[in-house]
Amino acid sequence: MARDDEITVRPATPDRWPELEAFFGPSGAYSNCWCAFFRVTSKQFETGCRDGANHQLLKRLTLEGAVPGLLAYHDGEPVGWVSVAPREQYVRVQNSRLLRAPAEDPDDSVWSVVCFWTPKQHRGKGIADHLLQGALDHAYANGAGAVEGYPVDVARKWVGAAGIYHGTVGQFERAGFALLRRPSDTRAVMRHEKQKKPARAKT
Repeated sequence: MARDDEITVRPATPDRWPELEAFFGPSGAYSNCWCAFFRVTSKQFETGCRDGANHQLLKRLTLEGAVPGLLAYHDGEPVGWVSVAPREQYVRVQNSRLLRAPAEDPDDSVWSVVCFWTPKQHRGKGIADHLLQGALDHAYANGAGAVEGYPVDVARKWVGAAGIYHGTVGQFERAGFALLRRPSDTRAVMRHEKQKKPARAKT
């Protein structure tokens, strides 16, 4: 298992696009997804899998400096990915009956962590935990007031390795997230609130 000090997390900036593209490989991480799934409608996503639009979307966002996610590195090589951005950027979250924010929670300062991807050979090394902490640091450094995640509760039901790309409830609990609501038996909406600095005492 890699030591904590051997794993670093960096934003997907324009100069890192060649590494990100090579890391995702010809299949775009998984089935030509290119981490576009949450950013477009179902129809757009399916079309993008066939015509390369998903690939072009991630490339455009990265090269324009939007930082669509973060890469974890070990020994100088990418070993993991997390998608984190303002919640409003994720069309699927906004449209989802299970995940969308209630009408009384329109806060546009909320960011979302929607997806993790680690190749099989790098799993079981705690990389996803590093990525989640990196996502929190990145979100708060860029103005987030809170960060949401939509993990699965594998303690209630195992959904298979392919079904935990949202992360797991235990992983988010370790990072300090609290349960916000449980829209289904296996899915949770969890939130991490930015800690405010205590006010200085008057002298």
